Amino acid sequence: MKKIAVITGGSRGIGAATARLAAQDGYDVCIAYLSDADAAERVAADCRKAGVKAIAVRADVGAAADVEALFAECDRALGPVTLLVNNAGTVVRASTVAELPDDVLRRTFEVNIFGPFYCARAAIKRMARKTGGAGGAIVNVSSTAATLGSPGEYVHYAASKGALDTFTIGLAKEVGGDGIRVNAVQAGTTDTGLHARVGVPERPAMVARTAPLGRVGRPEDIAEAILWLGSDKAAYTTGAVLRVGGGL
Repeated sequence: MKKIAVITGGSRGIGAATARLAAQDGYDVCIAYLSDADAAERVAADCRKAGVKAIAVRADVGAAADVEALFAECDRALGPVTLLVNNAGTVVRASTVAELPDDVLRRTFEVNIFGPFYCARAAIKRMARKTGGAGGAIVNVSSTAATLGSPGEYVHYAASKGALDTFTIGLAKEVGGDGIRVNAVQAGTTDTGLHARVGVPERPAMVARTAPLGRVGRPEDIAEAILWLGSDKAAYTTGAVLRVGGGL
């Protein structure tokens, strides 16, 4: 079966590392990005160097119409998806709950929860055996924040990732009979630049001092777990939430 991966948030960080690793594993890759077209195209070019097809498609995963267009373009250029990686996520900004603006809360859930629902819905239509599909895998990129709570900084983000874990478990039970496996990776603090973008650049160094392994994660650490869960090596694994957090 031809292997085709749709990776949201694929222009940088964990998504970019996952796209490159997927290409090395023989996947044709559809990279979804929100704003940085140049970065997305650079990742796509890296994928093509592995001898596979790769495209970059602009899509706001928090908008249902954008998601439908994303999967339609993947169908047209590559074929129907066999691996969906719901990686796109946002914190918007650090905030206590008491000071959290409505628009930050809304956007966090649009991207981190509505997006995976929209993308999974589109993927299931193409993967499900009952609609003529050949099965497939969905991997949701969650966070250790889902169980740590991230008080004083990211409770809104942590809550959205907790919902993503529940979504993973429920969806796995719902679509297993259609040949679709659904799992999640709870990523620990990873060196992606996210914390600097939301105003807490010191957070990775702080986490590294307390982590049992003595460092923050690299995007490649998380990508390896994602690709394993998406592969036939994990053929009997579904509904799992795999913690990849350096011991925290």
